[in-house]
Amino acid sequence: MIRFSLVPLAALAFMTAAGSPSASAQSACGPREQLVKLLSDQYKEGPVGIGLAQPGQVLEVFASSNGSWTMVMTMPDGKACMIAAGDNWEMVTKIKGSPV
Repeated sequence: MIRFSLVPLAALAFMTAAGSPSASAQSACGPREQLVKLLSDQYKEGPVGIGLAQPGQVLEVFASSNGSWTMVMTMPDGKACMIAAGDNWEMVTKIKGSPV
């Protein structure tokens, strides 16, 4: 939960220093390989889900055994952005024949 609250604060600090509203998006983006390494090393998160969003964009969910999770959107050029993060992640198993 601490990580979730620090991401917006870091983005706000970066925005204030840069003086640009688009700076907040830049502060949580970078090469996918670096972002994945950060999630693994610092939060012990690994991939648990993946899907296609807009053409060429890939949405991934990373989660840890302690319940932290992060959603990452990767663009065709390899730039990835954290779009959401939180705690208490639970895997849901789809039951055969279930509508959901």
